[in-house]
Amino acid sequence: MRVALVHDWLTTYAGAERVLEQIISVYPDADLFCVVDALRPEERGFLQGLVPSPTFVQGMPLSRRFHRYYLPIMPLAIEQLDLSGYDLVISSSHAVAKGVLTSASQCHLSYVHSPIRYAWDMQHQYLSESGLSSGPLSYLLRWRLQKLRQWDLRSAAGVDWMLANSHFIRRRIRKVYRREAEVLYPPVDVNAFSANQDRDDYYVTLSRLVPYKRVPLIIEAFAGMPNKKLMVIGDGPERFRCERLAESCPNIEVLGKVDGQQVKQLLERAKAFVFAAEEDFGIAPVEAQAAGCPVIAFGRGGCLETIRGLDHPNPTGLWFDEQTPDCIRKVVQRFEDNEGLFSSLACRQNAERFSLNVFRNGLLNQVDLAIASCR
Repeated sequence: MRVALVHDWLTTYAGAERVLEQIISVYPDADLFCVVDALRPEERGFLQGLVPSPTFVQGMPLSRRFHRYYLPIMPLAIEQLDLSGYDLVISSSHAVAKGVLTSASQCHLSYVHSPIRYAWDMQHQYLSESGLSSGPLSYLLRWRLQKLRQWDLRSAAGVDWMLANSHFIRRRIRKVYRREAEVLYPPVDVNAFSANQDRDDYYVTLSRLVPYKRVPLIIEAFAGMPNKKLMVIGDGPERFRCERLAESCPNIEVLGKVDGQQVKQLLERAKAFVFAAEEDFGIAPVEAQAAGCPVIAFGRGGCLETIRGLDHPNPTGLWFDEQTPDCIRKVVQRFEDNEGLFSSLACRQNAERFSLNVFRNGLLNQVDLAIASCR
């Protein structure tokens, strides 16, 4: 059986690329395709020797650095990939990868990280954060996004078997595409962490410092709790804002980007992990639990599926209902009032539901079901 793997674009190593890495580990002899390949030589290890075949967008001016500006032509580009010689096509898609063309004799399984966020329900948020809520350019973008939605809906009909990375995304798939999807949670390398029973007296947050992660919100919350220490790990365009908010707060330290060993040590010793984003799944909160660290998270999105609350016999965290500093402060106090109910062992056992082996075995099972459905 000849297998083709299709990914949106290869520009970094983040959540979608971790999924791709494990798909490659299951199908190491597959051929890999993408819209744009902009990885540096030292970043290519997760591809395990596979050499990606990009689309014509690769040859466009500055496409490797500004690939998102070519989004309007990406549907055309992905449809130009000739996959007619493959029996099984697996796409890893949060944008256009699922739009590859396949025939009735081929089986196309698509792992959908999300319907295109900025084209569907998060369009208004993205335009606002980009300063494009109004004006001629805003109207042009809205028209282009409307065209992208039409293509996205049509391309979803060409997928034979659809996987969602959480029940939260499964509901979005049903809403947008009117399709049912099976849930296969993303892989988390839980064995990279150990559950230490001894915790230090500090809280930690870890994420890319981009607007939707809402890290400044966490800093504002802890600025009002001067007796509670917060460590902020991550880098990105919001780093300057985070540092400015924290500069007058001796209890808050913005560490920036740190290496994997330091991340491991900080998570394994933290009192709790704080997370304010609405994520489709959220790998960082699972990694925290793998390190034995309870999680305090915003109660929407994938975190509702990866954290066990106080109603569970072995709780691993708490949720807050609103993305406000006051709401975070209240739930931190609630956590401390119930701190004795949380154990490192319970956090670790919960995280193991999302291990690499669980994902690999789940993928093989879903591929078998997909192939059977195509016969």
